[in-house]
Formats: sequence, structure tokens, C-alpha cells
Amino acid sequence: MNHTTDRYSSTAKALHWLMALGLFGALGVGFYMTGLPLSPQKLQIYSWHKWAGVSLFLLVLLRFAWRLGHRPPAPVPMPAWQRLAAEGVHHLLYLLMFAIPLTGWLMSSAKGFQTVYFGVLPIPDLIGKDPDLGNLLKTVHVSLNFLLLALVAAHAGAALKHHFLDRDATLRRMLPGRS
Repeated sequence: MNHTTDRYSSTAKALHWLMALGLFGALGVGFYMTGLPLSPQKLQIYSWHKWAGVSLFLLVLLRFAWRLGHRPPAPVPMPAWQRLAAEGVHHLLYLLMFAIPLTGWLMSSAKGFQTVYFGVLPIPDLIGKDPDLGNLLKTVHVSLNFLLLALVAAHAGAALKHHFLDRDATLRRMLPGRS
């Protein structure tokens, strides 16, 4: 199904902003929890972070499925290098939205800490316990999150540049509440 307007659908906007809010929440909790001393509270916060990661993984699967069946509106006119950069950043964002929860899941499996979704549904470990691999996966997981932050900053900066400097509709067509 193709859009016949120059704006994103309400579903596309909702998925975009839900993912953005979820990512910022999970990132914030992730950075906060690592500095806590070992305690029952820290373990609970780790569980919340894992639950958020599983939820975001499911949400990105839904978002990707939606995107496969619904083409976005045509890009606003811009130089070819900007269009290529935007497409590259979008592809990398999707890749990271898959890779980050997956590396977290792998890391938990390798460190021997099974994820129990909302404390009810055990998620199977993907690999056996291997502390050295767990530490490597932790480094990968953290590094990918920093890359995500850089790409989100570039993505938001480009949207603001289009809005305030180029004065085009790039940002307005993704803002919530507009049809």
C-alpha cells in the first residue's frame, strides 16, 4: 500500500514515536543501572531493562513489518548526498534496533542470566554460559548503544536542520497529531 499524501500515516508516526520513547527509556535505565552497587534493587532494574529490550525488539519487528507493507511518502527535494545520508542513517537505525536487543539477549545468555519476560515468560537462552563471551557481548552491546545515540542525534539534527534552515516539511510530516 502506498501513501497518497506527503505525510506519514498515523500508524507509522505512532510506531516511530513509541520506539523513540522506548529507546530513550531503555538507554536511560541501562546507563543508570550499571553504576549501582549489587542489590535486590539493581537486579530488579536489570529485569525492567530486559523487559524493555524484549518489548522494543517486538515493537521493531512490528514496525519493520508495517514498513514492508506501507511505503513512506516521497522524500522532500534535497541534494542527492543528503538523500543517501538519510537512507543510510535509517538503515543503520533499523539494524541497531534489531542488533541491540539481540546482543543484550546473547549477553544475558552467555552470562548465565535468563530473561523472564515480565517475571512470567522465560525467554530461552540463545547460547550456553560463557563468561568471557558474555563480557565481549557486553562491550558490543554498550558500543552499539553509543552508536545508536550518535545516529539518533544525527537523525534529529537533520530533521531540525530541514525544519529551521531549509524550511521544508521533513519534520512536520512525522510530528504526532497531524494528518
